[in-house]
Amino acid sequence: MGSKQSAGMVDISEKNVTSRLASASGAIRMSREAFKILLSKGSPKGDVLETAKVAGIMAAKNTPAIIPLCHPILLNKVNITFESNAKTSMITVIAQVKSDGKTGVEMEALTAVSAACLTVYDMMKWADKTMVIGDIKLLEKRGGKSGDYVL
Repeated sequence: MGSKQSAGMVDISEKNVTSRLASASGAIRMSREAFKILLSKGSPKGDVLETAKVAGIMAAKNTPAIIPLCHPILLNKVNITFESNAKTSMITVIAQVKSDGKTGVEMEALTAVSAACLTVYDMMKWADKTMVIGDIKLLEKRGGKSGDYVL
């Protein structure tokens, strides 16, 4: 006989409200030509990094709508930053999410990074179809019963 499995949201009703923070990062690598165009704000779709920043913030706020079983939580802050590396023609996206709540914000940070990278891809695909998105990871998590984590 198989084992019985149940699915559903984790019950957080007995958890304490604590300050929560999570940081995540991801990267998009592209051709040198596309990288130069992106940095010179030469995309016909507009300012790529500003648009990607807004996309990342919106994604963090909408994480429960796209990731099954995630709790809707009130976010205090979502910050998206970019680091450019001319040697590798890569943009690194860093998302930091803060909340006071009963559950962590790791998924919101990871979703924000993913959406920002996808937005860069969408806005630059006309210049480079070989772009690669990768290395999406949790950098840090603070607060909650399970304690802190730093990569």
